[in-house]
Amino acid sequence: MQIKNYIQKLCSRALLASKKSGTYSADQKNKVLKSICKELDKNTNIILKNNLIDVKNANNKGLKDSMIDRLIIDKKRMDAMVDGLNKIIKIPDTLYKQTKSKKQKNGINLSQMRVPLGVIGMIYESRPNVTIDAAGLCLKSGNSVILRGGSESINTNKALMKLIKKALQLNRFDVNTVQLVETTSREAVTSLLLMDKYIDVIIPRGGKGLIEKIIKYSKIPMIKHLDGNCHVYIDKSAQKQKAINISINSKTQRYGVCNAMETLLIHKNFSKTATQEILSKFLELGVKIKGCNSTKKLNKKVIRASENDWYEEYLAPIVAVKIVKNIDEAIIHIQKYGSMHTDAIISSDKQAIDKFTKLVNSSSVMVNTSTRFADGYEYGLGAEIGISTDKLHARGPVGLDGLTNLKYIVTSLGKVRN
Repeated sequence: MQIKNYIQKLCSRALLASKKSGTYSADQKNKVLKSICKELDKNTNIILKNNLIDVKNANNKGLKDSMIDRLIIDKKRMDAMVDGLNKIIKIPDTLYKQTKSKKQKNGINLSQMRVPLGVIGMIYESRPNVTIDAAGLCLKSGNSVILRGGSESINTNKALMKLIKKALQLNRFDVNTVQLVETTSREAVTSLLLMDKYIDVIIPRGGKGLIEKIIKYSKIPMIKHLDGNCHVYIDKSAQKQKAINISINSKTQRYGVCNAMETLLIHKNFSKTATQEILSKFLELGVKIKGCNSTKKLNKKVIRASENDWYEEYLAPIVAVKIVKNIDEAIIHIQKYGSMHTDAIISSDKQAIDKFTKLVNSSSVMVNTSTRFADGYEYGLGAEIGISTDKLHARGPVGLDGLTNLKYIVTSLGKVRN
């Protein structure tokens, strides 16, 4: 009951704050974001110190390497948080702008206006940078937000929230516009998911287990993705060096992220020499390869893949590789095993590219481009609050527009319907 009351208080404050959060001007909101940037710069050592405590605790608990990788904050990631906020500042504020104006034959004038969603509940694991990204995007889009990070990042998140609150106070914003759930109790998540009278949308960001739990218990609509089983398909017409560079980068640039390639599909008529070079390069980099029989024939170190391997999001130095007879088999494979997150084609054939981009219904489809670019920061959204594989409202990296909605504005000179 104590946890439920605590969560209800946070939600009540968030709802009240949301009545004001959409009324601040673009200039006022940008000033808060600039203040957060300054506070991040001033408090770097405090944040890094708290993060070291979280990382030490995570290692002691034996958390997965992929989760620890996402948990770590260093100077480079601090700079990326500041850069993300600066990009959000530069994005034009579209709130309350009226678009698509047209006069109907019946005499009414119709337009659409972009408006905030209201109160957002953000539930995420590791990734303390999400605390800053979510705060920045929700502030700029005119929403209030309740943040519930994982227990493994509680010290870092508390340190980050302290400076966010300071920035809000300095700029005379309601300090409850951004709030952090400061208890690590799992009951807090269950309670949050039942607060449909206060929260307009839940955005989960984490492992498949977390997302499945949220789907099971939530009474609130969600913007989500379950997992990132991303594919790269090398067409028979692919340029060899492009194929090598993109497939290696898509997998090895960083392992524990949702846009890393997990399965490589290769056309049977693509260069055998280049395919062997890709397999050798993976092995040199310490990546375990699970492949089909045809892949095993090309390199004896390949382990035979099971049916489950094609579904797997490894988030680790493991990759599944399959030789396919044509592009149609590649597309059918992606449609069956993929998670509609990010899939790429490497090809010089316009017809093959057109077919792939039309029939692969993922939230991001890459052409001769690494899957690692499927990211709000790289898309120029400033940052992202998550990547949606849902088919309603928002798809792909969710930036400012994904945190708003549209309403119709109808005007006339006293028209009545006959």
